[in-house]
Formats: sequence, structure tokens, C-alpha cells
Amino acid sequence: MRNHRKHTVLAAAAIAALSLGLTACGGGDGASGAKDAGSASSAQTSAGTGDNGTAGGGTADQTSAKSGSGSTGGSTSGGSATGGSTAGGSTGGSKTGSTGSTGSTGQKSSAKAPACAYGDIKVTAAKADEVPTEHIVLTATNTSGRSCTLLEYPLIAFGPIQTAKDIPAVAKSKPATLVVLKAGEPAYANVRVALGGVHEDNKVVKEFNVNLFAPQGPAEGSIVVKAPAGGLAVDEAAAKTGYWTHELRNGADEF
Repeated sequence: MRNHRKHTVLAAAAIAALSLGLTACGGGDGASGAKDAGSASSAQTSAGTGDNGTAGGGTADQTSAKSGSGSTGGSTSGGSATGGSTAGGSTGGSKTGSTGSTGSTGQKSSAKAPACAYGDIKVTAAKADEVPTEHIVLTATNTSGRSCTLLEYPLIAFGPIQTAKDIPAVAKSKPATLVVLKAGEPAYANVRVALGGVHEDNKVVKEFNVNLFAPQGPAEGSIVVKAPAGGLAVDEAAAKTGYWTHELRNGADEF
């Protein structure tokens, strides 16, 4: 009877100890799980929330992506800018090319310096230093107050414009570049008016008309030029004119 009670007490104590051990183990796992869950939640909260309360990780990634996109955009924009510059250059090149291209008159005025009109230019004539007089020099001075382009050669009429013979130009005197005159600048053209002395084919003129070229052909209006003192003995069959040039050149303007 005593032994039976003793065994019963021992068994109860063993069961109680076992229960306490299991409880301790279970409590540890639960605490650990709660701690881990709390840590995960804290980490998620820390990673997911930025200073402004927005999703930090997403914002960082998006910001990075946007930043990368911005860099790419910058490069693209830079390329476009370069392209624009190139296009500008090509356009500039294209414009400049058109300026010197052959058109109705063989020359076109620059966009920055429009063709000189008859109201922009004053033309005077002087005899060459020779006897008898076979040549004169025309001087065209820009009086417009702005730059203009003097195209081709003087269109000269030694007599009534409607009936006067067209005076042909000498091709070798054509300059390689356009004659752009700044305000007040002159240009020159050598003109042959006769061959030899006075003879029956000559006519004496006290004044004559000079017309200019526009990009599409002869310009409207003409300039009345006074002949040098004593007038000019002109043989229209022998007359020729040079192109407008910045200065008379040996060889090219001699004919």
C-alpha cells in the first residue's frame, strides 16, 4: 500500500515535469516565432516606408529607373541637339549652296544680302587712260545703307532702252564668288565702247542707261549714267562689258 502510493506520487511528479518541459519548449518556439514575425514586419515596414511615407523600395527603384531614363533621354536629347546642329549646318550648307547656285541669271543673292536694286546703287563712268578712248570703267557704289549683292554684270543701253543693242558680257571676267557690297562699298566693271578712233559707225552719247540683275533675271528700273566730259564715241557692234567685281583684275578684265 505504501509502495503503491510512492509509485503514484513519482509518476505524477514525472508527468508534471514532462508537462513543464513541453510547455517551456512550446513557449520558446512561440516567442521565437513571434519575434521573427515582428522582425519581418519591422524589416518590411522599414524597407517599404520612406521618409515621406511612400513605398521606399519602389520609389528608389522607380527613381533609379527614371534617373536612368533621364540619362538616356539626356543622351538622346544631346544627340538630337547635335543632329539639330548638323541639320542646321546642312540647312546652312543648303542655303549657302543655293546662294551660289546657277539660276536664271547664273547667280543668286544671299539671304543675308538681298540683290541690289536700282535704287540702292549709284553708278558713275570714267574714261580709261588711253587715246583714243576705247574703254570706260563703271563704278557702282552701294548707297542703300545696308549690304546688298550685286549680281552678274551691268545691262547697258547706249541709247533708248527699247531699241538699244544689248551689250554682251565677257565670260572670263565673271568672278568666282558673289559680289556682296557693304554700305558705301564700290564695285567695278570694265566696258569696251569702241575699237580704234572715231569713224562713221560711232555715235556720241552724253548719257546712257544701266540696269541691274535680280535673281530671276533683269531687275525693274534703270540707272541713268552721265557720260564723261565730252561724251563717248560708242560703236555698239564692238561694245562689250565685264562682270561686276570688287576690283579690276589684270587679265580677267582686259578685253
